[in-house]
Amino acid sequence: MIGFGLRLAVAGGREALTRLAIIAAAVAVGSGLLLATLAGVNAVNSQLTRYASMYPSASTGGDADPLWWSTRDDFFHGKQITRIDVAATGAGAPTPVGIPTVPGPGEFYTSPALRELLATHPADQLGDRYPGRDLGTVGPAGLASPDALLVVMGGTPDEVAELPLARQVTSVGDAPALPETTVNLILGVVAGGLLFPVLIFIGTATRLSAARREQRFAAMRLVGATPKQIGVVAAVEATTAGVTGTAVGFLLFFAFRGSLASIPFTGMPFFPSDMSLGILDVLLVALGVPAGAAVAAAVSLRRVRISPLGVTRRVTPRPPRAYRLIPLLLGVGVLVFALGYRPPTSDGQAAVFLPGLLLIMTGLVLAGPWLTMVGARVMARYASRPATLIAARRLADNPKAGFRAISGIMLALFVTTVAVGVITTIVDNRGPAPIGSTAAGTVSMDFGEKAPTMPDTLLTDLRSVTGVRHASVVLENPDMRTASEPGLIACADLPSAYGRCPDGADVAEVATGLVPFRETASSTRVWQAATVPLGELQRLPVMSIVVNTDGSAAAVERSRTVLETALPAFRVAPNVPGDFESSFADTLRGWGQLANVTIIASLALAGCSLAVSVIGGLSERRRPFSLLRLSGAPVRVLRRVVALESAVPMLAVAAVAIGMGLVAAHLFLRAQMGYTLVAPGPGFYVIVVVGLAACLGIIASTLPLLERLTGPQTARSE
Repeated sequence: MIGFGLRLAVAGGREALTRLAIIAAAVAVGSGLLLATLAGVNAVNSQLTRYASMYPSASTGGDADPLWWSTRDDFFHGKQITRIDVAATGAGAPTPVGIPTVPGPGEFYTSPALRELLATHPADQLGDRYPGRDLGTVGPAGLASPDALLVVMGGTPDEVAELPLARQVTSVGDAPALPETTVNLILGVVAGGLLFPVLIFIGTATRLSAARREQRFAAMRLVGATPKQIGVVAAVEATTAGVTGTAVGFLLFFAFRGSLASIPFTGMPFFPSDMSLGILDVLLVALGVPAGAAVAAAVSLRRVRISPLGVTRRVTPRPPRAYRLIPLLLGVGVLVFALGYRPPTSDGQAAVFLPGLLLIMTGLVLAGPWLTMVGARVMARYASRPATLIAARRLADNPKAGFRAISGIMLALFVTTVAVGVITTIVDNRGPAPIGSTAAGTVSMDFGEKAPTMPDTLLTDLRSVTGVRHASVVLENPDMRTASEPGLIACADLPSAYGRCPDGADVAEVATGLVPFRETASSTRVWQAATVPLGELQRLPVMSIVVNTDGSAAAVERSRTVLETALPAFRVAPNVPGDFESSFADTLRGWGQLANVTIIASLALAGCSLAVSVIGGLSERRRPFSLLRLSGAPVRVLRRVVALESAVPMLAVAAVAIGMGLVAAHLFLRAQMGYTLVAPGPGFYVIVVVGLAACLGIIASTLPLLERLTGPQTARSE
């Protein structure tokens, strides 16, 4: 039976070869995406393992001499620079990963990306921060990403021991991978948003010409074939396509692996070698995908297994009921409930939000046939043309079949709309300061609990930098617990761009960086007067230094360099409001790009599924359409029927999915962060509209088959 099944699959005429090619193509896309997802998870773990090696845990003991180690962050043009200061206490001290030797005092290694920045920018903006002799480049083994900005500075043990977070380590490079369940969860959700349309595509392709195949298999049953033999024949055909498609999927993955690695899924691109596959990954795809295709084929022919005459019983399926809306309503109810109850722990929040989103996703899929039926009945009631009435009646008669081909697009659009809505809102609220604003030109250095000894010439050096308008010192407020703000400043030293003191006040209570947290600088702000006399300010410790520049990149970076060289033992690098937020926003934009890729891929797959569904429907209904043509129905009317049956559910599903996605995103943001949803930008809607138009174009490309398949010769009785 296996040989017979192979002959039917490859020698059954043009129809069999076409079906085999379509199933193989669907499997190739699905297996390629599955391989990319598995490789992406491996890449995240590899990247985080190298990232963890830059933050080794303190350790002593063993035969190795201790190595003093301190890791700090710096910024340049909004990009984060990791600075590692090391000092060996003996010849047996461990060597940091990626470099040949431990740098000595006055020596350093840099990453290729930082080396390029040092070569293309003036030294007073960046290079002066890292004085000494350049020993070479940090290798890939010591870099989290190809574009990572890293410098490994050498020093004496006494110097490094005084730096913030300094510790002694006796081994480096063996740190475990950082737990990043959130990244893996997002990759899994996005993969689900992609793979669900792929599974729909595979299932639709497997059902291509299902009626003809059922009749063929039923005839085989009537002449004596057993259900097991029929199952073997069907499984051989599907497995042949599955094996072929899986092999092509592996080729697609390795062809595009480099391009996939360059996408900053985690905010940083990967090395191509990070996108690797383990033995279990390869076996899972190589064996699991063909097996899944065989199971899908067996399920699609379950009616033949019941009875060889079962395929002749054509009855109207039972219409879906309104109870299918219950999971959808429950999911929305859970998110509404979260508006008033927000668990204090992250695990508790996940226990509330994740089930709510999953309920909505499940509810959309379950409610899809019911929504399709209701929409079809409304369309039939107001139909004014024969094509609209026929299409509406057919959708209402079997809404499950009408919804099946486009169910993948509903889930994918919902997932990506939620992601884009959340990302857009967070970036809008926590992104970098607007270009040209006072905050964007502010460089501040916060000293925290340990105030350093400030050089006498520091303020003079800062004020001499071209583009610097003012340099101020904020002092620690002794009444910090009861005061409105933690810092103090003499009113004579308060720049007008950050506000003013109340009338008659000499000292004001101000924010650490003269800009309150998550607010903007304002010249109209009136700070509260302080109770500390002006004469006592000189005895208070320094809390921060604030430099007001004209906002130019050169002035900002020169000011930052002056501060770092004057105060080399900084704990928190001089930063512009939004430096940290800018890095975070870049990560979110990477996820936004992934969401856009998901939309494009899911819409393309939905268009292919619809095209296959249309071809299958034409093949199964060519005799009824032929009779309609003989009775006088023009071909253009029949084309309009087919187009409406496919396009109307797809557009309706897209509108419902996007609307529910925006509602879910808004409820999540309000409950979790207190933000109001910021609508996605025009680019999101352009991608959706263009994708839907492409789907309609794919559907239209199948309509010329209608005239050829419904000729007069098809109407004869067989």
